[in-house]
Amino acid sequence: NAMPSRFVVVLVSVLAVSVSIGIGVIIGYFSHPSANSNVQAPIEDESIQQKLMNSINKENIQTHLKFLTKKPHIAGRSNDEVELVTYIENEWKANGLDNVVSYPYNVLLSYPKQGDSNYVAIVAADGTESDISQRKELVIDPEQNDPDVVDPFNAYSAAGEPEGDIVYVNYGTIDDFIYLNRTMLIDFHNKICIARYGSIFRGDKAKHAEQYGCAGLILYSDPANYCVPGEGVYPDSWYLPPTGVQRGNLKLARGDPRTIDYPSIPTAWFKNVSETSLPKIPVTPIGYIDAVKYLSKMGGPAVPAGWSGGLNITYRIGPGFSGTYASSKMKMSVKTENEEKEIKNVMGFIRGSVEPDRYVLFGNHRDAWVFGATDPSSGTAVLMEMVRSYSVMLKQGWRPRRTLVFCSWGAEEYGLIGSTEWVEEFQKQLLFRAVAYINVDVSVKSSYVFSCRGVYSLSNLMFDVAKSVPNPDTAEVSKGRTTVYDTWLLRSPFNSSDPSSLPFFGTLGSGSDYTMFLQSVGVPAIDMTYDYDRGLGISSYPLYHSVYETFDMVTTYVDPEFTYHLAMARIWAEAGRRLSDSVILPIDCRLYGVYLDRSYDSLMTIYGKSMRGNGIDTDKLKEVIDLFAVAANEIHDKENTLDLSNDFLVRGYNDQLMQLERAFLDQNPLPGRPVYRHYITAPSQHNNYGNSGFPGLVDSMFDIDADPDQVGRWEEVKRQYSILIFHILSAASTLRTPVPITQFSVHN
Repeated sequence: NAMPSRFVVVLVSVLAVSVSIGIGVIIGYFSHPSANSNVQAPIEDESIQQKLMNSINKENIQTHLKFLTKKPHIAGRSNDEVELVTYIENEWKANGLDNVVSYPYNVLLSYPKQGDSNYVAIVAADGTESDISQRKELVIDPEQNDPDVVDPFNAYSAAGEPEGDIVYVNYGTIDDFIYLNRTMLIDFHNKICIARYGSIFRGDKAKHAEQYGCAGLILYSDPANYCVPGEGVYPDSWYLPPTGVQRGNLKLARGDPRTIDYPSIPTAWFKNVSETSLPKIPVTPIGYIDAVKYLSKMGGPAVPAGWSGGLNITYRIGPGFSGTYASSKMKMSVKTENEEKEIKNVMGFIRGSVEPDRYVLFGNHRDAWVFGATDPSSGTAVLMEMVRSYSVMLKQGWRPRRTLVFCSWGAEEYGLIGSTEWVEEFQKQLLFRAVAYINVDVSVKSSYVFSCRGVYSLSNLMFDVAKSVPNPDTAEVSKGRTTVYDTWLLRSPFNSSDPSSLPFFGTLGSGSDYTMFLQSVGVPAIDMTYDYDRGLGISSYPLYHSVYETFDMVTTYVDPEFTYHLAMARIWAEAGRRLSDSVILPIDCRLYGVYLDRSYDSLMTIYGKSMRGNGIDTDKLKEVIDLFAVAANEIHDKENTLDLSNDFLVRGYNDQLMQLERAFLDQNPLPGRPVYRHYITAPSQHNNYGNSGFPGLVDSMFDIDADPDQVGRWEEVKRQYSILIFHILSAASTLRTPVPITQFSVHN
């Protein structure tokens, strides 16, 4: 019997799409024996490191950055999805990579209504609008005057035109809202809240505003967070001018909000947009040239200590305006619209010679809110030159032991969409084959100090790599600090009072494309940048997500000689080379034990007394952390007697190291966080950027004293405590020399 014609058409269409995007990709191609015949293991040669570093050219990085930033390239539009995709594909093919593939996904994006874009204003009782905010940023340099510049907006905001009394909510953290609601007795229903950028992810600010009943939320960049007094503003310095506005997305769920946990491929089932977790209230950003007009007219009490910003006004809570504006309201007009668009990830591959089915991945996103000279194009330019330098090594006869995968992600700015969809599509393979993921979002924010975050088992790797890379700071070199590591230790020590301190190595929550690799499939991850001086007290590099983040801004104020971009390329390339070339993976499980100990101490400082007072044996957690430390020491002791000529034994040993991170994943997502499964390091429910040690347990105790159901809440704490202990024991068992499972259990 013939199949129905419609079914045949659909089946053929799906197969055609699958073939077009799947031929020769990482899955299968690099594991197939015919792809690797007659390939010999690489001979370890210390000179490879120097050859790789010497092959990287800073002038090439500058050339790439100039091309990447000549036009705005927001996700979903042709400047990004056609022109830059083609540019990257052609460059990588010309470099001679073994394979270059693009992966398309149909996803939900969001844009303002150009020509009738968002604004806020004061509206009088008779409906007259005044103090209308600017709809576009002031053009300071001719290169900013481009018709493709997207007006300031917050992606995925609900559309609407609410009116109401204005309330200042500081940073819009959950603690800020709790204080205003419980101590100041502010009723937020039908109020328009105004919050300054900084402290937490903007999407969490919107979530809190919606949670407390606000009719809308205005976000602004306060000079206290984006300027330094007396330093001037762009174009005379690096700092944010009054007309600058920070764009950004509000979506909390990672990836396409219509296909949580699954890829947006042709066979996907898409949830109705109305059923997603996207914001239900209007949200829009403004510059401080406008914010001061509203904040200066507010009534109510003065703000508490620490809530004032850098405007020359008395900051007040509200609600509402005072004086001649007492009868006026705040109005928002938001016309942001969601659109389905195709985005693409571009992937390049260098096949491994010995373990082609083990992958070391390098990632950077391509899309930008406007020109994106810092975020992300400084990273993209470095990625492009790093790929070329690896191709030079290939032509000289070198080939890595493991496969290298270079990733140019699409639509990161919209909530890590490109990387999330790809990880969701290939999660089964990545769970068993991915060695590590190294992320560079912004390559060079500033030239003050190298900064690195990641899983602690990779911290020693990064310390060693930083010791091998020449210091780009000539003033530091003249003082005898000749490597990147030397200045990192001096300017960013973990403990400034400890003479034997190591550099500060941060932990990962969310905020860039490492997220799904670590939080969903347990791939060890690193994220790095050249950073600004945190002592300045600013919330991010000042021109973040504004129209002023241009090529000229980078060459004038950030890295005129591109020496810091060069250093970043060398660090990134060498970290990846060591992960791909070392016979034994440079993963130190003992350092995870150090992190667990620190997290335990922090937990006990904040919650220990309360936990014990509610019948929880906190010593049990310490005991299993100690068991983990024993197991970690055991596996690294085994390395001393391992027969490195036995590929079978080496493979098994490396797999134990590689799989450690997966042991911390739960089969279910963390409460309130659909895509996060990592029970040791995940973002807090109230700040998607920040990492929370023991996140399930810590979040279960947040604001617990205010819950009328004390018995129920403490039962949930005990449940989370049990799950945490289970995962640490599970991780420890993965490190033990293979023995009957019953010999390593809490029962013993």
